[in-house]
Amino acid sequence: MNKAQLVEAIADKLGGRQNAAEAVDAVLDAIVRATVAGDRVSVTGFGSFEKVERPARYARNPQTGERVRVKKTAVPRFRAGQGFKDLVSGTKKLPKGGEVAVKKAPKGSLSGGVTVKKAAVKKAAAKKAAVKKAAAKKTTAKKTTAKKVTAKKTTAKKTTAKKAAAKKATAKKAAKKAPAKKATARKTATKRTARR
Repeated sequence: MNKAQLVEAIADKLGGRQNAAEAVDAVLDAIVRATVAGDRVSVTGFGSFEKVERPARYARNPQTGERVRVKKTAVPRFRAGQGFKDLVSGTKKLPKGGEVAVKKAPKGSLSGGVTVKKAAVKKAAAKKAAVKKAAAKKTTAKKTTAKKVTAKKTTAKKTTAKKAAAKKATAKKAAKKAPAKKATARKTATKRTARR
């Protein structure tokens, strides 16, 4: 089914071909514009349209087998809703006549685009704020950890320096005492020899 056939299929329900063509154009335009803007368009029971970012990658040219660099790009994605999947797989039967095959949206869920956009903007702002808070916590944690490590290193250096200074002082005292002991031993030895 192409666009003209789709218009013909719904023309009876909308009161003429012109009205049907305008309705189809309006619906498709709204879906395309919202998807291009990065919003997710979800139709209850039918499916959702969204914009997906594909990162840069390498691919192979199927004719030559040569490796080719593919730039990053954004592509549209459609995911079928559960009701649509059930109808296509045959687990549910299509209703006869002009009944709606796809679930209707719950009451109160249909609102103006402005409200939906504001809600989406608020959600995006909340996500950004949460990401910023998380990044700030990580940065603070890293700084705190770095300070603790630096403090430990400084303390260790000071302790090592104190120990080294204490060892030097002990060595100096021992060096001073050693000649004094030798001199005392000499004096004692000379006194003993003198007495004999």
